[in-house]
This record gives sequence, C-alpha cells and structure tokens, in this order.
Amino acid sequence: MRSVSVGIVLFPGFQLLDVAGPKDAFAEVDMLSKGGSRYEIVTVGTTHGSIRSSSGLAVTPERTIFDPCPHFDTVIVPGGLGIFPLLEDKAFCAWLVARRAASRRLAAVCNGAFAFGAAGLLEDRTVTTHWMDAPRLAAMFPRTTVQRDKIFVKDEGLYTTAGVSAGVDLAIAMIEEDFGRSVALAVAKYLIVYVQRSGDQSQFSPLLEAPTAAESPMHRLQTYMLENLTENHTMESLADEANMSARNLSRVFARECGVSVMAYLADARIDAARQLLEATDAPLTEVARRCGFDGSEALRQAFNRRLKISPLEYRSRFQSSEPVAGTPG
Repeated sequence: MRSVSVGIVLFPGFQLLDVAGPKDAFAEVDMLSKGGSRYEIVTVGTTHGSIRSSSGLAVTPERTIFDPCPHFDTVIVPGGLGIFPLLEDKAFCAWLVARRAASRRLAAVCNGAFAFGAAGLLEDRTVTTHWMDAPRLAAMFPRTTVQRDKIFVKDEGLYTTAGVSAGVDLAIAMIEEDFGRSVALAVAKYLIVYVQRSGDQSQFSPLLEAPTAAESPMHRLQTYMLENLTENHTMESLADEANMSARNLSRVFARECGVSVMAYLADARIDAARQLLEATDAPLTEVARRCGFDGSEALRQAFNRRLKISPLEYRSRFQSSEPVAGTPG
C-alpha cells in the first residue's frame, strides 16, 4: 500500500470548504482503491484548542505548529478572512519555511497564498488566488507573478489556487500526480466534478465591475467602456476620453486597476458575452455584435484563448433552463 502524508493548517477564521473539499477528495482515494492507496491527513492548528472557521463551525486540530511535527509530503494552507492577521505571526511563517524545506509540495487554497508571501516563499514565483484578491496579492508581493485567471498554478512544488471550490480541483490534480489518472477519474466521478475543469477562473466570475473609487477618473473610464462595448476603442481614443495621454493612462490604469486598459476591455467583452450566453438564446453573431467582437469567429477565438472553452460549449454547460429569446440590443 502506498500512502501520502498531508498536513492541513487550521487558523481562526479559516474557510471551511478549503479544508473539507480537499480532505473529502483525498479520503475517497482510500475508499475507491479499497485500501490499496491512501492519504494520511493530519490537521495542524496555529493555536491550541478548538478553532472556529469563518462560517462559525469549530474544529479541533490533531496537533499544532508548536508540537513535534511528523514529516509531511504535502502541506495545505486554506484561505479565509483569518489569513490576514496570520501574516504577522512569526511562528507560523517560520513553520511554513521549515515545511517548504522538508516537504515535496506546499499548497495554498484561495487567499491562503498571502501566508506564503508573508513567509517569503513567493519571490520570483508564479501563483494565483481568488480573482478579487489578485491585485492586492500582486501589490503586496511585487516580485511575484500573479495569474488571476487560473484555477490553480504549480510552480516547482508550490501550488496555489483560485476561489474556494478550486481546492477540489487542486486535490484532484494531486491525486492524479500521486496515484495516476484512473484513480483521479474515479474520485472525480464519485464527487461529480471535472478532472480538469474546462476554462479559467474568470468564466465563473460575476460580470466585470469597476473596482476603483467612484470619484476616480479610472472608474469613470471603466464605466464608459462597460457602457460602450461595441465601440471600436483604441488606446488613443480611450486616452482622449480620459483627457490624458496614452502613456499616462496606461501607467495610472495599471496602478489603480491591476490590469492594462486593453486587457480590462477584453475581459469586459468576454464577461458580457458570457452573460448573454447564459441568459439568452441569441445566435453567436448577435452575441459577438452586442459585445464588441468583430464577428462570431473573433468571439470563438477570444473564448478559446482566455477561457479554454468554446462559446457553444460554455452555453451548453451554463445556460439558464429558461433562456430569454435573443433580440437585437
């Protein structure tokens, strides 16, 4: 029998699903393989005693970071609002550094990646996190490349994931690494999830909104783009709209919004198309026109490039059971 030891960190305010999702996926390996393969999972608290999750459910860890620690092949840090106070915890950061040296894999679910940054583990690494936290992560740790549209990213034994449900995607990927694709397929089938989710994190995000302060010129420009997706925008025309030079607009927009102007516009068009595909039965040519794409082929290329899924496949998976008839807008 082959076993893989996993330590899962618990801290006050952790996201329960970040722990329960991977833990359940790993537990299915033992059940489905009938004891031939298994994960040995140990929960490790950052404090003594029972630890309350962000949902209010309390869990008592099997040991703490202050206890003698067995060798862990894999260590998983969940996300949750409680991660931010933990960034100042020198004992926990030192524990993470030690685990990085001793373990094959370190993984962070959702904004658990901030703990890796606080421990100095993200320098010159490529990571992801929940799309809402990506700009903050990039700003706090400028030597880190943040890929905000990935479900999960693996960089030399350091694994990071998007939002809460992505922890299950991560666990399935680890199961495939450890025990092969057939076992991963069996677990995914039992849990009714994809072995590799088709598409990036942004396909499940809400319609793009302007995240900047309402009085900011960048907020007004974002709103203008969202309300005028069908216009043939260029960097120069948007700079004129903002009453700035193109160079200055590029610098200010990236600083305030965490993304380039044209990347934001591309995201806005894709998210608008996603909404139409989900809610209407409008033909692709109509969806493309209403979202600023130069025809259905441009729409298809944008979806395949950004979401790794075609518009028709996206619609078949996510369309409402009662779509609205597509009408010109």
